[in-house]
Amino acid sequence: MIEPKSMIHYENTVPGIFVRRVNRFVAEVLTDGKTEKVHTKNIGRLKELLVPYARVTLQKVSDPHRKTAFDLISVYEPGLQWVNIDSLAPNELMKQQLMSMKYDVVRPEYTYGGSRFDFYMEDRGEKYLTEVKGCTLAADPVLGIGLFPDAPTQRGVKHLEELTIAAKNGYHCQIAFIIQMNGIHRVLPNDDIQPEFGHALVCAANAGVQVVYYRCHVEADSIKITGVEKER
Repeated sequence: MIEPKSMIHYENTVPGIFVRRVNRFVAEVLTDGKTEKVHTKNIGRLKELLVPYARVTLQKVSDPHRKTAFDLISVYEPGLQWVNIDSLAPNELMKQQLMSMKYDVVRPEYTYGGSRFDFYMEDRGEKYLTEVKGCTLAADPVLGIGLFPDAPTQRGVKHLEELTIAAKNGYHCQIAFIIQMNGIHRVLPNDDIQPEFGHALVCAANAGVQVVYYRCHVEADSIKITGVEKER
């Protein structure tokens, strides 16, 4: 069992009320009595989460050249409580996790074949590849099931195909789902959105790619890995 050690705590946060999404990158949020345009740190659809009047958390940014003064980092959904929607959080959590596991080498943004993978590792001469996916879509909170993706991702399919090749060539490969919600412990492919991803995931698993689920505890201003499960 891998002992979870990864956590992100956001500083300079303020509460808000979601108004509307302007586009994939910008939303309007009511905070401190006025409506602000804020940067959305996730370009997924998030239509189940970003609904009018939803409670959200913003992080104030210090860059004076930014067009928006806040980042939208989490949203409250009654059945799940807080959901982290920062698309950069999964890789940061995974980096912390891998660094704690004492690999000889941990290298982000590693190119193999025609894809760039999130992490390459080495341990006593053995080579490892890890691709990280953040999950923010719940299918069944009672059973603890999430879905990925929430929008079509040809890049995600290509990653799985390249991991399949790498596994056949002797690499230890894994796809790691960082679950950015409370109470969800397993992720299924979202075949209604993109059946190709589910097919590629099955092929990858059959080739020896390890499918790993990282459970998290999420608060308004933090996210922490609390457990790890591997698909057998």
